[in-house]
Amino acid sequence: MENNIENKKSSNPKFIIVLVAVVLLGGGFGVYKYLHSQQHETTDDAQVERNLNPIIPRVGGYIDKIYVKDNQMVKAGDTLFTIQRADYDVRVEEARAAVSVAEKSFEVSKADVSATQANVAISDATILSNTGTIEGAEIKLQQANNDFERYANLYKNHSITKQQYEQALTAKLEAEKQVDVLKQQRNASSSQKQAVISKTSVANKQTSVAEANIQKAKAVLKAAELNVAYTVVTAAVDGQVSNIKLQEGQMVNPGQSLFYIINTQETWVVANFKETQLNKIRAGQKVEIKVDAFPDNTFEGEVESFSPATGSKFSLLPPDNATGNFVKTVQRLPVKIILAASNKQELIQMLRPGMNVDVDVHIK
Repeated sequence: MENNIENKKSSNPKFIIVLVAVVLLGGGFGVYKYLHSQQHETTDDAQVERNLNPIIPRVGGYIDKIYVKDNQMVKAGDTLFTIQRADYDVRVEEARAAVSVAEKSFEVSKADVSATQANVAISDATILSNTGTIEGAEIKLQQANNDFERYANLYKNHSITKQQYEQALTAKLEAEKQVDVLKQQRNASSSQKQAVISKTSVANKQTSVAEANIQKAKAVLKAAELNVAYTVVTAAVDGQVSNIKLQEGQMVNPGQSLFYIINTQETWVVANFKETQLNKIRAGQKVEIKVDAFPDNTFEGEVESFSPATGSKFSLLPPDNATGNFVKTVQRLPVKIILAASNKQELIQMLRPGMNVDVDVHIK
């Protein structure tokens, strides 16, 4: 009995020491966490992100040859696969023939314009010539009229014979007829000129149409040549191809997403902070990043920007968390964090989109 009492007395100090130690450690840890929380905001709801560039062909057809395999690294401009181009080559030849036809039509239209312009010049010359001839004929008519009046007076006085009088009358009538004929010819030439001018206008319009047809045919040819170029599908960026599920001879359609290139030139982190954590987080603040896949390495980063809406707003069925709901769900806002240039590039290249990370934002 006495031994038990002595053992209890001897154990009480040990228990007290252990209890005090636990309290001190717990209190110290609590103080540390409190002080840490005043200068840091942390979350483990964060992932590594990179751009995923979809490979989408611009033309359809059967795949001719595939040049890449899953997880292969590629450079911008590298050929990924080709589409059989025989049909597109035929369309190029058709377009070239259409350009040739349009150019020949244009040349014919230009020749018609030149011919009608020449006819206008001929008509002008004819009208000018007729005008001069009419003026000469009118002078002769005036002279014939004068002679006839003179002969008529002489005939009345019986100074000349009837034959001479009739000759003067005939000369007068012939002069009048000649003037009428020349005027009719001039009018006909003027009408012909108007017709030629109208034809010239039509020819000019036909030339404009032919020229437009050339431009149209050349545009069709350019489109056909582009489609031939599009049968060779190349990488737009440096990266790593993934999820290739293609076979030679497979039919693909324009606009169809076939696989992805993971852009390795830019890597960042998206951290989903609770809305209650955002009060002190600002763009430009330093960030420590721990990647689950590489626990022995710490990456440095910087807060770059904030999403314009919470993550749930981009979901298929966004929740309605209006004030007054029985259950109020704390929302998370995606924050983009860029990696600092001081990080080892070989480590950054080992990161993969979707990897889980822990972020620690230094708010002070």
